[in-house]
Amino acid sequence: MKQFPENFLWGASTSAFQVEGAYNEGGKGPATTDLGAHDPSIADNKVAADHYHHWKEDVDLMAELGLKVYRMGFAWSRIMPDTSGEPNPEGLAFYDQLIDYLLEKGIEPFVTLYHFECPQAAVDEFGGWLSRKMIDQYLRYAEVCFTHFKGRVKRWATVNEQLIATAAGILNGNQEKDPQKNLKNVYQMSYNVSLAEHKAISLLRNIDPTALIGPVCAIQVVYPQSSSSEDVLAAENAEELMEFYLLDMSVRGEYPPYVEHYLKTHDLFPETEPGDQDILKGSKPDFIGINYYFSICVREKVGPINYNQPPFWVSDAFDLCENPYLPKSEWMDRGIDPVGLHIGMRKVYNRYRLPMIVTENGLAWSETLGEDGKVHDPYRIDYLARHIQQLGIMLDEGLPVIGYCPWSFLDVVSSHQGFKKRYGLVYVDRTETDPKQCTRVKKDSFYWYQKVIREHGVPALQASQSNGNK
Repeated sequence: MKQFPENFLWGASTSAFQVEGAYNEGGKGPATTDLGAHDPSIADNKVAADHYHHWKEDVDLMAELGLKVYRMGFAWSRIMPDTSGEPNPEGLAFYDQLIDYLLEKGIEPFVTLYHFECPQAAVDEFGGWLSRKMIDQYLRYAEVCFTHFKGRVKRWATVNEQLIATAAGILNGNQEKDPQKNLKNVYQMSYNVSLAEHKAISLLRNIDPTALIGPVCAIQVVYPQSSSSEDVLAAENAEELMEFYLLDMSVRGEYPPYVEHYLKTHDLFPETEPGDQDILKGSKPDFIGINYYFSICVREKVGPINYNQPPFWVSDAFDLCENPYLPKSEWMDRGIDPVGLHIGMRKVYNRYRLPMIVTENGLAWSETLGEDGKVHDPYRIDYLARHIQQLGIMLDEGLPVIGYCPWSFLDVVSSHQGFKKRYGLVYVDRTETDPKQCTRVKKDSFYWYQKVIREHGVPALQASQSNGNK
């Protein structure tokens, strides 16, 4: 067994809108995640996993699991329900009790400020992230959080997966139908988010200099379909356009040269103002959070642009294609690729030289309780084990990996697939249309991960399957 360091941060993750429920309780304001168009046959976030009413039970389960850190999120509109700048005392009180109990149980709260949930009031009043007014809204929200939880929250994430947050109109309120204008909006929102992020980092340095802060990136591990120069360049371009332009902005405060050229030549470069460079260059994060589920494969761009896919895959610089070397599952149709985590994190460290923590990594599966009232999930255990094994190799190589937080601690509602798609170590007993009591049931993976934490590692896997490709 590879022994991990004693101070390694074994954790687990959730996000506020996917776990809390209570969408209109406790003074919470409406959010884009509350008002998105949902199929009535698919669960939404109004109840979600009902963590709002099960928080104490959930923390007790975390303590039983042995978590060192809980990577959680604040619901922005629970703390700041409108654009007045005045915080909601009930919202702060909810997070007070949750964080205080986590600390009582010896679990570090690691809080994400912005995880997809955009206050609807800001979207209605000025277009959300399309307007620079949103920067001030975010900064006021961050100021309230940094001040109120000073000394209790010592690790913050600025933004979760900016790639998704800015590209998904259902999450940010961007309803532009013209595909080219939509892309321009995406890059303008992204630029505004980056400005807000750097302002927040500088603000935390003043309010609580001992606290740490960093972005959480959905890393894009991109393979060329072949060894042709054109396919290799397409893969390089894809990584620059989908990952490194975001991290370069977060860490260096500038676009990579290729991305800047691409945006300008495609009429996608955002509007800027004098003084922006001072803001972007005025701070640097302490660490990088890594979200990783699967890799992708691309080839040289041939033919017209395909707009019938997520905006971040819309490009004339590459075409997505299948990777025949990876096993696939129902929800992981791009393939399961543990070695990709190693490849991606090595690239991130070589480029930025910052500590890294895995903030999301998990396997989705359609699950129900068995006849014995339990959930047996060997597929999830295998997935997590093979990715943790790669972290052990990275540590041997000298990469500063400080922790691992699988997605997710318990089953959470998906924004598009409800509870059909489950990731949790803990099963939430509800259906798409009937939340029932949201009873918690520990899966086999819960007990397995409990042992991993207790023993600081996973047993060696069979060499013939160690790359997950067989």
